[in-house]
Amino acid sequence: MRRILAFLLGLWPVLTIASVHPVELHQRLALSGAPGENVVALTLDACDGAFDAGVVRFLVERRIPATVFATRKWLERNPEGTAILKRHADLFDIEDHGANHVPAVIGEGRRVYGISGNPDVEHLREEVSQGAEAIEEATGLKPRWYRGATALYDPQAIEDIEAMGYRIAGFSLNVDAGATLSKAEIVARIRMARNGDILIAHMNKPRSDTAEGLAEGLKELQAKGFRFVLLRDETVVSTGGRASRSLAV
Repeated sequence: MRRILAFLLGLWPVLTIASVHPVELHQRLALSGAPGENVVALTLDACDGAFDAGVVRFLVERRIPATVFATRKWLERNPEGTAILKRHADLFDIEDHGANHVPAVIGEGRRVYGISGNPDVEHLREEVSQGAEAIEEATGLKPRWYRGATALYDPQAIEDIEAMGYRIAGFSLNVDAGATLSKAEIVARIRMARNGDILIAHMNKPRSDTAEGLAEGLKELQAKGFRFVLLRDETVVSTGGRASRSLAV
C-alpha cells in the first residue's frame, strides 16, 4: 500500500498539469496615439515547411513591418528566406517559435491539433532555449518574445517561459487559421481589424492562399490609413483572453 501511495504521489504533479486545458493568450497593443489613428501589429509564424516568398515580397514592396516567429527547423530548411528577412531588418523582427515546433503543453502523451507536446518541464525549456539559440545564431540578436506552436499554453508552461525572461506573444485576430483559409476568408477577417489589434498569419505554406489574402486585405487597411508596427516597439496588454481551450489531450 505504501508503495502504491508513493507512486501516486510521484505522479501527482504530472496529473495536475495534464488535467488543465491549455489557454490561448489574447492580447492587444496598448496605444496612446492621436485620436482616430489606427495602429496594428502583423505577426507571422514560420513553423516548419517552406518559405512563402509571396508574403515577404508583398510586405517589402508595401513597406509593412512584421514580427516573425521562426522555429529552428524553419531557419535550417530555409536559408534563402532567412537571408531575405535579415536584409530587411528594418521591417522584420525575427523572434522565437521554438526549436522543433512543439506545443507548450506538458505531460506524457499530450497533443494539440495532433502535435505532440512536451513530456516534462525540462523538455519545454529546451524547446524554448534551443529555439532562441538558433535565432541568435542566425541574426546576432537575442530574441525577447516567444510564441509556442499552436499558440496554446499550459498555465505551468506560461510561468516557466516567462521565468526564462521571455514575453509570450498572443494575438487578437487570427487571419488565416494556420494557412488553411481561402483568399476570400482571409480578406474578410482582415477587414475586421481595429485599432490595437495583433494579427497572426503564417509564412511557411506557399501553396496556401495566405499570400494573396494578406496582399488584398492589408492593402485595404493601408488605404484606410492603418499604420503597422513591430511588437518590440510597443507595449502589449492582455485582454483577459486566457480562455480555456479543450483542444489538447
